[in-house]
Amino acid sequence: MAGLTERRGSESDSFWTWREQMYRFVARLTPDDLEAIAAQAYLEMLEAGFTWVAEFHYLHHQPDGRPYANIAEMSERIVAAAAEVGIGLTLLPVLYRQGGFGGKPPSEAQRRFINDRDSYARLMETKVPAGRIGIAPHSLRAVALDDLKWAVETWRGQPAHIHVSEQTREVEDCLAAHRRRPVDLLMDTVEVDAHWCLIHATHADAGERTRIARAQAVVGLCPITEANLGDGLFDVPDFLAEGGRFGVGSDSNVRISAAEELRTLEYGQRLIHRQRNVLGDAGQSTGRRLFDAALAGGRQAVGAVDDAVVVLEGSLDYWLFSADNAAIVSVERGGVRLVEQGRHRDRERITERYRKTLARLLA
Repeated sequence: MAGLTERRGSESDSFWTWREQMYRFVARLTPDDLEAIAAQAYLEMLEAGFTWVAEFHYLHHQPDGRPYANIAEMSERIVAAAAEVGIGLTLLPVLYRQGGFGGKPPSEAQRRFINDRDSYARLMETKVPAGRIGIAPHSLRAVALDDLKWAVETWRGQPAHIHVSEQTREVEDCLAAHRRRPVDLLMDTVEVDAHWCLIHATHADAGERTRIARAQAVVGLCPITEANLGDGLFDVPDFLAEGGRFGVGSDSNVRISAAEELRTLEYGQRLIHRQRNVLGDAGQSTGRRLFDAALAGGRQAVGAVDDAVVVLEGSLDYWLFSADNAAIVSVERGGVRLVEQGRHRDRERITERYRKTLARLLA
């Protein structure tokens, strides 16, 4: 979808209008399509400095909503794509039960995502060799609170990721349905601890940010996507001052770059605070602090310690604020060289398959 949604519609464009275009696109994807697209995304991630991916995966069923003969068909394609490319994987099968707060029925566009408890439990049996599996209740609008508690209790101790407070409308709808803001509702319903990653949390208020920090949960910031969708900015300095933890994710994949995610994060804070080096420590490298914080938060969020080595040309500040992906010389995992001079070792073959897939989908 990269580059296909940058035209203003007849109404005010937002996350919600983008979502409808995304639904129309994913409705056409076959298992082969998904594997080809995922492999290309993972290849680009490795070339961009990401060595482990938490795949928030909710495209489970056939276009008409019926499960495949193997209910984990699509999940297994994600696992295969990660293994082919060589990236570390934490698979997060998404629990999606309803179309909105208050038990709103899912739309036809969401039928490929929907699982009951039994089918979700079968998805959680997906094998992830040399990786991890965790739970992903999609959001408080997409799962009932009883289903949220069931998932958390059943897979306690596994990585747990959830979208929360990404848009102002989500906050307003949550207040109308539950008289509580999303982060407060989540933390009043289940025990949130260091196994959790709260994705976006853009519109969490000061009290909610304090609760996240005290719980030692990670906030999964996606600065490029949040900027592309016009979602808003998470207030990072106060959160870090309270001991808050963050990682970064590529989310919509409109642009895959670890450096640009961190640069956009810092530049967004510069714009709202009208200062330079907002997230840096006095007299120290801002790039170093951003990188170290994101690396620690990312490791915690995926529930694994990667054995990767990324070799850069120049300093961290040069990579993050100037050179971007061009500064990446090589990437190794487990002693295997996957990227050399900025190119994945299987780029030609994987990219050719991806291009053929995309040409057919866009025909």
